[in-house]
Amino acid sequence: MTVAAPVTVTIAAPTLLRLTEVELRKMTDTRAGRWLLAVVASAAVALVVVTLTAAPREDRTWPSFLTSSQAGVAVLFPVVGILAVTAEWSQRTALTTFALVPDRRRVLGAKVAAGAVLALFGVVFGLLCATLGRVVASLTDRGAGNWSIPGPMLASVLLAAILSITVGVAFGVLFLNAPLAIVAFFMVPSVLGILAGLVSAMESVNRWINPGAALDPLYDTGITGTEWARLATTMTIWLLIPLAVGTCRVIRTEVH
Repeated sequence: MTVAAPVTVTIAAPTLLRLTEVELRKMTDTRAGRWLLAVVASAAVALVVVTLTAAPREDRTWPSFLTSSQAGVAVLFPVVGILAVTAEWSQRTALTTFALVPDRRRVLGAKVAAGAVLALFGVVFGLLCATLGRVVASLTDRGAGNWSIPGPMLASVLLAAILSITVGVAFGVLFLNAPLAIVAFFMVPSVLGILAGLVSAMESVNRWINPGAALDPLYDTGITGTEWARLATTMTIWLLIPLAVGTCRVIRTEVH
């Protein structure tokens, strides 16, 4: 009697594109994620309206409307990034995620990629709000400047949005605790800003290590070489180091 050899079935690992799609859905289909994105969208609309009604006429340009629309993205997208990581650990769904995708680095890479996609949507929505604001300004004779946004400015605004949400992901993997990561993200820059106002020697240092001060030039029409250097230094401190340390922690931490 011949015994048939066992059949081995190999299941292909999900692609990075598929993982990114899953992570993007996680960022947007939870109650907290939906509320945060709704607040970001509302802030974009509200700040464009404020610029239209309260800003000086010379500031009612298309680039100025775009800058106003991105304020909510700069403040709240890092929280979206933090929750994208910490929600799985607090709700104990990380065990399922890492069981399906054992290589945890691929999961973290997908979270970063999903954040970049979400940042792109945020900039597109902000551009739409800015365009509507500029149209209304033209129709009511309140606008200024011509109908143009420099290409480098669009690229730098998108870069700022991507960096903002990626810093959130980095803090999420570093702390693996949403309240602690959110408090650290907002408190440390605030303390640095206060120290810069109280101690003159800290003012120069603050521009090199405070993420808010480093990202601000990206929302303008031009950025100098010194500002690029400050941005690189700040992102090394706030993004690369936390992401590297956090990745090591995620890889080595036992999931219960």
